Amino acid sequence: MKVAVRYFSKSGNTKRIAEAIAGGAETSAVSITDEPTLSGYADILLLGGAPYANVMAPELRRYAENLPPEKVGKVVLFTTSNWSHRTVKGLQKILQAKGIAVADEHFYAQMLNINGRLEAAREFGRKYSGDI
Repeated sequence: MKVAVRYFSKSGNTKRIAEAIAGGAETSAVSITDEPTLSGYADILLLGGAPYANVMAPELRRYAENLPPEKVGKVVLFTTSNWSHRTVKGLQKILQAKGIAVADEHFYAQMLNINGRLEAAREFGRKYSGDI
């Protein structure tokens, strides 16, 4: 089972959560600015970002809009935010409109408590490590 973790982060909070999730999933976290398109097929793609001024980052929106459905089996979303799950809902809508399966479950880390959510993020990632 191929698991990939991709994220967009401006402040570094989402990067830290992505790296913790990737650690639990026994893979690497890669910024979508470093890899603007998914380089290979992923059975599970863990994809995350945060809203900025309560709006999804345009970079993350483009990534989702350009993600080829044939490159991914299922997407699992995660977000960091002070108050909103808006990024998860927006990504879910974009991906499902393309026919990409999106897990009902997602991971949320409140931005003011990133350190307190790192172990939970690793545990979340463990669900997707190895054979599922």
